[in-house]
Amino acid sequence: MFHDILALLGGLLLPLAFAPFDYAVLAVVGLLFLFSSWRDASSGRAFLRGYLFGLGQFGLGVSWVYVSMHDYGGASVPAAAALTFLLTAFLALYPALAGWLSRRLFDGSRSFQLLVAFPTIWVLVEWFRGWFLTGFPWLQIGYSQTDTPLSGYGPVFGVYGISWVLAFVAGAILATVQPARKPRTIAAAAIVVVLGLGQALSGVSWTQPAGDPFKVTLLQGNVPQHMKWQPEFQRATLDMYAEMTRRSWDSRLIVWPETAVPAFYHQVKDTYLADLEAEAKAQGTDLLIGVPYYDLTQDRYFNAVVSLGESAGVYFKRHLVPFGEYLPLRPVLGFVLDILEIPLSDFASGDGSQTALVAAGYPLAASICYEDIFGQESLAALPEAAYLVNVTNDAWFGDSIAPYQHAQMARMRALETGRYMLRATNTGVTAIINPKGKIDVAAPLFQRTQVSGTITPFAGSTPYTLWGDWPVVVGLGAVLSFAAWWRRREGRG
Repeated sequence: MFHDILALLGGLLLPLAFAPFDYAVLAVVGLLFLFSSWRDASSGRAFLRGYLFGLGQFGLGVSWVYVSMHDYGGASVPAAAALTFLLTAFLALYPALAGWLSRRLFDGSRSFQLLVAFPTIWVLVEWFRGWFLTGFPWLQIGYSQTDTPLSGYGPVFGVYGISWVLAFVAGAILATVQPARKPRTIAAAAIVVVLGLGQALSGVSWTQPAGDPFKVTLLQGNVPQHMKWQPEFQRATLDMYAEMTRRSWDSRLIVWPETAVPAFYHQVKDTYLADLEAEAKAQGTDLLIGVPYYDLTQDRYFNAVVSLGESAGVYFKRHLVPFGEYLPLRPVLGFVLDILEIPLSDFASGDGSQTALVAAGYPLAASICYEDIFGQESLAALPEAAYLVNVTNDAWFGDSIAPYQHAQMARMRALETGRYMLRATNTGVTAIINPKGKIDVAAPLFQRTQVSGTITPFAGSTPYTLWGDWPVVVGLGAVLSFAAWWRRREGRG
């Protein structure tokens, strides 16, 4: 019973390692509690303790789902609570699976379990969660380390590499309290090495400036979600963004949030946007504008970003939000649409081979909404892109912890790629993020404001830009496969 409670407590502590709390050390503590509960457990008990950990981790860490469903999705209190619980109960299966596999496959040397099996299986299950059923990489432990020495691993191995090092440190700490002296010494030395290497890597500049700095302005319109799509507020919203843009003509680039224009592109293309584009060209400014885009020839609509100015173009969102932008498994889950009242909830996904947008004279890597939480997918326009742009509407999260968690994941994308990230949101966190993953300037939540600053275009490739997640995934998979083979071989002997 004690270890069951320990696992639950570890799960409750883990979300506090992420933004906005930023007690990064609690990620180690949470995993330490979990790994401790697994050490002498049966595979079934490890499954249960992993599940209890997951209930704490996701029950607290993604509690904002209730806000999205009830406050903005129109669900009743019982319905929103039930859907939030079901999501939490499902996500908790991932750490439960990690526990079951860890004890089912590897029940030998305790040092091996702590230093190899537990960390490796944990990260591979995180990777599996990151793509299975379209993926939900929220609260992957590597994101909690954006302000620690472990962030130095980001440009080399990405967020999963940081996750593995973090899990390894948790296991190594447990290994230092074992009776045998040699494993204690090895574990202590390994902790010093991985922390020192992370610190050393933090000082490496993997990319280089590719041009002169230029001024950018990001608009945060703070349009209330319940007013956003009301026809009577359309004119006021368009006028507001036009006025904010005209106050920023001294910028080389101005970025609007996701679906900032409350109308389809073809409805405003030849009037409102044409007039604004003419002004932008006269001022030598480029615009990136979030707008829904209806394709009349295919009878499909897309979540899009259009570039206006020197180089016109359009980017269609590729990775859609389940239930928010499309309904997965519609024959089975169609009842959800009867509970939620979400406008534009049936988008089509864009082509994976789209040409990169060009703005301010440089190609850029665009992403919309939560596309920026998928590291591998964020590499599509790299290394050609000189900077990253994410437009989003986190108004769906309300005044919860989610906007801060989302911004922390965007910071990881800048860190992994060694490029500036421009993040324009409707209600916050609107920010300019530098190539080290640090926020240069940010706007407060729920204020109508503008964020301005100077960025530098970058060229070159970090190791992560070249390789993506595959070295970590394949490498850890090979380690587990070899260990399983060796265990069977020893068993036969």
